[in-house]
Amino acid sequence: MADHIICKTDEIAEGKARQVQIGGREIAVFNLGHRFAAITNRCPHEGAALCHGKIAAFVSANGPGEYRTEDEKIMVRCPWHGWEFDLETGRSYCDPNRVRVKTFDVQVKPGETLAEGPYKIEIFEVRTEDDYVVLSI
Repeated sequence: MADHIICKTDEIAEGKARQVQIGGREIAVFNLGHRFAAITNRCPHEGAALCHGKIAAFVSANGPGEYRTEDEKIMVRCPWHGWEFDLETGRSYCDPNRVRVKTFDVQVKPGETLAEGPYKIEIFEVRTEDDYVVLSI
């Protein structure tokens, strides 16, 4: 599994997404405020870019008129036809047993850990600022 530096954490606004290309894959990286999530950017229904979809909490109901939002379950809604995908599992709530998008591991790492490498010939002073979003594939 290789790590890919995407951007600084503040370069994706909270509640927004960024599209990235890594190894021929189109991936949508979402800033959920308290964490980042990444999924395949194409909706399996008709190919819409999910990075342009609306992010919202999952809504569940026990009966008519009894609905609640589940803030720990964050969904992205396809901008074309409204299909929803769980950003944690990739599962579609239109057809959860058969339709899903691939999810990817996303971490936030301090810049100073990214400046180190396995090979050191000369040592230079390296200064890092801020944190970066790092995608593992």
